Amino acid sequence: MSSITTSEANRLLAAAQNGQDDCLGQLLQMYLNYLKLLARTQLDRKLQARTSASDVVQDTLLEAHRDFAQFRGNCPEQFLAWLKTILVNNLGHIIQRHVLAEKRDVRREVSIDDIGATLERSTARLVAIIADRGQSPSADAQKHEASLLLADALAELPDDYREVILLRHIEGLAFPDVAARMERTAGAVRMLWMRAIAQLRVRLESRGVL
Repeated sequence: MSSITTSEANRLLAAAQNGQDDCLGQLLQMYLNYLKLLARTQLDRKLQARTSASDVVQDTLLEAHRDFAQFRGNCPEQFLAWLKTILVNNLGHIIQRHVLAEKRDVRREVSIDDIGATLERSTARLVAIIADRGQSPSADAQKHEASLLLADALAELPDDYREVILLRHIEGLAFPDVAARMERTAGAVRMLWMRAIAQLRVRLESRGVL
């Protein structure tokens, strides 16, 4: 979507809770890019070869649609928290199935709480990218809207631009480590990062975030 507002999310949520299934579909679509971005941060390179963030999020949205009657919140922030709970559980199942199945060590069991905490840190990093001097918007609604807008803007970037921003800002890698992951020189990665941030800023300005 080119524009996401908290008021629109509130309208769709209220309509969905009144039984309008098409509004529920629109509401879930609103969170697609954001959830994909969070899922991407939890899937290492080995896991990405076996499953994709898109697949995990698709399963999450299907479950959310199926179980929407179980949602007890009344605002978009609570709805997003509910979606993230479903996503975290799906990620936990994937990690257990693909990574830990052969280890049989109870000390290495996946902690849903740990995955949830990592997702929260990823969310904070997302907001920090666009906030002035690293200060996040104070209101929950502002954080909610800004994070969704950022995820949509990132989804529109060329793949290498999006990747360098994710590695640098979401995964928190130093430039030499980003260069190794992207199989480029550190100098080339810095130039790529500068161009990527410039494009991201333009897209966020067009959405009224900056």
